[in-house]
Amino acid sequence: MTAATDTAATSLDQQVADWLTTFAAALNTSDPDAAADAVADLFEPDGFWRDLVVFTWNLHTAEGPDAIADLVRANHDRIGATDLVVEDATDEGDGVTRGTVTFTTPVFKARAIVRLRNGKIWTLLTSARELVTRPEPKGRNRPKGVEHGPDAEKLNWADKRAQRKERLGYEDQPYVLIIGGGQGGIALAARLKHQGVPTLVVEKSDRPGDQWRGRYHSLCLHDPVWYDHLPYLPFPSTWPVFTPKDKMGDWLEHYTGIMDLDYWTKTTCERASYDEATGTWEVVVSRDGEQVVLNPTQLVLATGMSGVPNKPSLPGEEDFRGEIRHSSEHPGGETDKGRRVVVLGANNSAHDICKDLHDNGAHPIMIQRSSTHIVNSDAFIKHVTSPLFSEEAVESGIDTDTADMLFASWPYKLLPAGQKEAFDKVREEDADFYRQLDDAGFMLDFGEDESGLFLKYLRRGSGYYINVGASELVADGTIELHSGVGIDHYTADGVVLTDGTELQADVVVLATGYGSMNGWAEMLISPEVADKVGKCWGLGSDTAKDPGPWEGELRNMWKPTQQDNLWFMGGNLHQGRHYSRYLALQLAARHEGLDTPVYKLAPVHHTS
Repeated sequence: MTAATDTAATSLDQQVADWLTTFAAALNTSDPDAAADAVADLFEPDGFWRDLVVFTWNLHTAEGPDAIADLVRANHDRIGATDLVVEDATDEGDGVTRGTVTFTTPVFKARAIVRLRNGKIWTLLTSARELVTRPEPKGRNRPKGVEHGPDAEKLNWADKRAQRKERLGYEDQPYVLIIGGGQGGIALAARLKHQGVPTLVVEKSDRPGDQWRGRYHSLCLHDPVWYDHLPYLPFPSTWPVFTPKDKMGDWLEHYTGIMDLDYWTKTTCERASYDEATGTWEVVVSRDGEQVVLNPTQLVLATGMSGVPNKPSLPGEEDFRGEIRHSSEHPGGETDKGRRVVVLGANNSAHDICKDLHDNGAHPIMIQRSSTHIVNSDAFIKHVTSPLFSEEAVESGIDTDTADMLFASWPYKLLPAGQKEAFDKVREEDADFYRQLDDAGFMLDFGEDESGLFLKYLRRGSGYYINVGASELVADGTIELHSGVGIDHYTADGVVLTDGTELQADVVVLATGYGSMNGWAEMLISPEVADKVGKCWGLGSDTAKDPGPWEGELRNMWKPTQQDNLWFMGGNLHQGRHYSRYLALQLAARHEGLDTPVYKLAPVHHTS
């Protein structure tokens, strides 16, 4: 490091240190109104404060000085901070200095990422890391495992585990019951295990990971490996960039064992009801044919980011002599060898299924009703995940937790501009690829505001495909395409499209997506509870599938809902890893008996 570079780094550190002194003084002002005004004055007029549980017991973004002042005023009794330390400072360009800070509140050990511009705060993230009263048993806090000496216990670890597993759900009730044992449920259970919270996961599959093994033969993850680690146990450095489905299934099963999670397979949740008087749930499950009644305090629906499959009923289906199945029921292309298969839809599942059908000797026919955003997987890594989740990021010292924090430090309101810039580069570099798709009649888009895939995903999770080989088959006509149309009705031997085209078909696959996650609440609990909670996912961005009002965070995800003691856990592997931390901390605090007053509980948005 040169003297000039060293001086610049020192100057950046001093900027953040000076800000920290001023910010701490404002936070710790004794009068709530004075503190609110002092803190708000430190922000730009369009500044943001995103708080992940630290002060709000919620996932909440305050936008602008008035909202920031209200956050401080309403939470003044717990908004003080001590032991503030600057970890690092970085020049992000365009006059922006980014600093990372650690601090302690009476409840949490926490971290913050601040962006300063022209002496004011542009963005601030405050992130809960550990409960002060219940630090994670890691590093110097790791358990001893055994007590040596003449008075050592006769029961070893395996004996104690067997006793715990035999009693849990019968003599002993879990504090948290997680319905759904995919990556989200497993990640949350691992976090809760390290918080000392008695937790049980129930899953209908025969083995952990079968949710992946049971899907079609050629499936691989579309996200790259650096994006997909689970908490505590990252993939080995030799792991492939795109994980095959069976390899992912094996990893989840081994992870469940290594993390010593309490996980019931072959268990289906039949119904659940909440007792307001006791503050507990009664959940009836069928465990390998045995009916068991569980009484957890907290119930988590970890059924993925989607709800019940959408299976549109169309005229004439009772006359169709072939098979109609939803994409979630697609067993693999080898079943359909030699068949003509109409796939209704043109997003991720539809493309994957069409390619799987082609690879197995079937004739796939894609019906594209509306436009789809396509991005090549290489371009997705290069321009979208690469700055934080890539081999280059790892080599530059950005570990997964740092990458998660940096990504979370951008408020959702600011994501479109950055994503648009990334996808402008994608569109320019892959212009020939997009031209070929356009020439084939495929209807393309880059989102309503040109911000691409990730915002589409956040705004109700549809309308895109990360290309891992199907798009070339569409472009050259190998996958037969009919765009701008839907299925009008079935015939005995196929379907008739809305433009009058008649297609013969042996199978129709409905790649028509899923409803909101609260559909599971409706099925398992009641329509009244589902309506009380409202829809899950979406930001309120006032786009086609994500109506307003704007919320600034994903609806009802990883945070308190309008139904006491009911939570939703979902998302991709990255989100499961990162946001399981905050949901686990909220649950652990309640298990500890801490006061958890929620600021700005999610509003009711009725499903009707």
